[in-house]
Amino acid sequence: MIPLDTGFMPRIPLGRWAEDGIDWISDNLDWLLAAIKVGLGSANDLLVGALLAVPPLVMIILLAFIAWAARSWRMALGTVVALLLVMGLNQWDHAMETLGLVLIATVTAIILAIPLGIWAARSSTVSAITRPILDFMQTMPAFVYLIPTIIFFSVGVVPGLVSTVIFALPPGVRLTELGIRQVDRETVEAGQAFGASPGQILRGIQLPLAVPSIMAGINQVIMLALSMAVIAGMVGADGLGKEVVGALSTINTPRGVEAGLSIVVLAIYLDRVTAALGAPANHPRSLFRMISAARAKRAAASA
Repeated sequence: MIPLDTGFMPRIPLGRWAEDGIDWISDNLDWLLAAIKVGLGSANDLLVGALLAVPPLVMIILLAFIAWAARSWRMALGTVVALLLVMGLNQWDHAMETLGLVLIATVTAIILAIPLGIWAARSSTVSAITRPILDFMQTMPAFVYLIPTIIFFSVGVVPGLVSTVIFALPPGVRLTELGIRQVDRETVEAGQAFGASPGQILRGIQLPLAVPSIMAGINQVIMLALSMAVIAGMVGADGLGKEVVGALSTINTPRGVEAGLSIVVLAIYLDRVTAALGAPANHPRSLFRMISAARAKRAAASA
């Protein structure tokens, strides 16, 4: 086999440029990196501490109530059974650590994604700039995000959180922009005809009508955050991901199966609840819908 002559193509030191950029950030933005490390680390410690301080049975009842309020009593019953299984597998503390990491990463990603999505929806230039960046972020292998975050923040929960936020951010931006762009133009023009300012149109018309799409984006952010939380266990983030990594390194099948099943329980719960919050009309047996229907009947009877 004749080797291909690549002598005409000079070596592109892209990796060296990336390393130089990372070194520059470490040397010149150390104050920002320190603030991020303290802020995210403190928030995670506070939330995980609060979750672990609540007795497991009380937390199970609370999560089941949320499931009933958002979806149905059957979902609430399934939540109780599934979370009791997590307790029985002795994975409760790890599950709460993972839940805390996912919630912090999700909230951070949403805080960044929704304003950026709104900006992209209102500016074609911003949309054209962000689209290839989001494509790049979504196609980049998840493990690659761990390399610079370890350099910036050492090992622990913070590099896992930062990697999770970056990995989970794109669908939140995309679906926020999509939801606002899909709002009927005639509805927006009607608001303009009544003298509404762009800010009033955004708050009163576009965002409320874009809620289903935004909630779908939040659902995707949560699912990606949970999948990345497992990978974050490789850099020292506590939780079920660390259990899976430990089971993999020691070929411990029981430990891996128990941690993996607990991750599945969390994933199904978070997916079903957030999906129900995004489309409440599809779940007439939810507590919210039942209360609303009862109030409507009472108002009709009194009228």
